[in-house]
Amino acid sequence: MLAIINGKVLTITNGTIDEGVVLIENGKIKAVGKDISVPEGAQVIDAKGKYVTPGLIDAHSHLAVFGEPSVWANADGNETSDPVTPHLRGIDSLNPEDPAIADVLTGGVTTVYTGPGSANIIGGTGFAMKLKGKTVDEMVIPGTEGMKMALGENPKRVYGDMQKRAPKTRMANAAVLREALVKAQNYMRKVEKAKKKEEAGENADYPDRDLKMEALARVLRREIKARIHAHRADDIMTAIRIAEEFDLDYVIEHCTEGYKIVDVLAEKKVRATVGPLLMSRSKMELVDVSLANPGILAKAGVTVAIQCDTSKNTRWLANHAGIAVREGMPADLAMKAITIIPAQIIGIDDRVGSLEAGKDADVVIWSGHPFQTLSAAEKVFIEGELVYERKEPVPVVEL
Repeated sequence: MLAIINGKVLTITNGTIDEGVVLIENGKIKAVGKDISVPEGAQVIDAKGKYVTPGLIDAHSHLAVFGEPSVWANADGNETSDPVTPHLRGIDSLNPEDPAIADVLTGGVTTVYTGPGSANIIGGTGFAMKLKGKTVDEMVIPGTEGMKMALGENPKRVYGDMQKRAPKTRMANAAVLREALVKAQNYMRKVEKAKKKEEAGENADYPDRDLKMEALARVLRREIKARIHAHRADDIMTAIRIAEEFDLDYVIEHCTEGYKIVDVLAEKKVRATVGPLLMSRSKMELVDVSLANPGILAKAGVTVAIQCDTSKNTRWLANHAGIAVREGMPADLAMKAITIIPAQIIGIDDRVGSLEAGKDADVVIWSGHPFQTLSAAEKVFIEGELVYERKEPVPVVEL
């Protein structure tokens, strides 16, 4: 058994405990509280003067799919031979030996959702993984798949501008997405019709297996979420319009101009993974990027997770949340935006995202509050195993 004592424990869901105790046993959190006795023989870590949090969660990254070094040989997240590739699986590009994984652990991040990029209208399935393990099967969290979809500039640049074929416009982006979903509906009807004939003892005329259609059928049956990349306000609304048309369980990724339509997003109870906050105006749809966006959305009632949308730079997730606080986001919502809310969006909040008895022992001990730039993750545990320990002391700076 491991006991972390005397730290300022940010449980996320049950408040803050000064001089709290976190007990860990067999990879799970056994108890969290203030007046908890430490069993004899337990390994004890004194966290006096430090902060203790759940492991952070990035709700949208490309870690270990777009690998490092960032060269062509490691760029395995965008299959640009076809704008509609729902049958692709991000896990088949996952490199468990990506050196960026070790970098990300230094930022107190223990779980990420990663997967395909946004070159395609439908890019394939992403997934959540723990940053521990040597193989895909050891790292990936089963049942966390989501279907990557993308609107806006990226698909029409990759296909229209670079390859001189559809989609070339936002109209075509939407049409290609609708067409794919309608084809999947038709495929599902044919399969269901054949199944009924088979059950009635008649000759069943099943269609030939179509991996694209089978993958989209999971989205249409709401078995997995549609994770829709959209920056500009009109693209966000197109994503919502199509999602409602086909009754999809959806999440808006980036939601960069969400603050412009915040009332609509709040009314529709939209879930959004917002960010990265530290990005330049590298394309037209980012012209109106605002650091205040996550705070505006969260205060209006939109479910907001903060994302880094990157590989190695996911290590700065806590700093992104701190910037959001500086720009008006309530600190408690910002902390939830990198812990329990991404866990809820991914569907793993029964395991991670807060310090509660029975959850996975993904725990971080920080030198100071995670939002402070000078703070550092000193010890990082995943399922009770120490996976990172800072060797150098954190400098004390008098300001």
